[in-house]
Amino acid sequence: MPTEPDEIELSGDELREVARYAAACARRVLPLFERGVPGDTRPREALDAAEEFAGGGRRTAGLRRHAWAAYKAAGEAAAPAAASDAARAASHAAGAAYLHPRASAHQVKHILGAAAHAARAEELTTAPVAPGALEWARDHAPAAVVVVLARFPAAPAGGGRVGELMRELDAALRA
Repeated sequence: MPTEPDEIELSGDELREVARYAAACARRVLPLFERGVPGDTRPREALDAAEEFAGGGRRTAGLRRHAWAAYKAAGEAAAPAAASDAARAASHAAGAAYLHPRASAHQVKHILGAAAHAARAEELTTAPVAPGALEWARDHAPAAVVVVLARFPAAPAGGGRVGELMRELDAALRA
């Protein structure tokens, strides 16, 4: 019985396109975090770092630190609930640079995690920001992102509502 290859081909340009897409998805809901937690710049810095990488910058330890800092900001955001998911979207955008060329469904989170958290942030707010985040992510996924996604197994089970949103987007992009 044939098995999936352990390694997946992934070029530097493709990795940058994935990071650019993830950052664009997260940037749309950043105001939800900034309104809820004024003065905390960690998610914005993570997005700036992701965009710098996408624009040709190096994948550095600093980029990884920014991803973790945004993740920590998400955990510290007391309210509103949408602020946490907006910060997680920024964390996933910076983390997209660390997509590994391994045939693992977990890696799909590096590709679509920012979009799924952005969509969840949108669901949790009534403030007018980034309407249709999941539809936007589907409609604005660059061809390179769709090609890269097709090399990986489908998004994994679990993950609560964010996982559901990720699987919905995954299925739409593979259709």
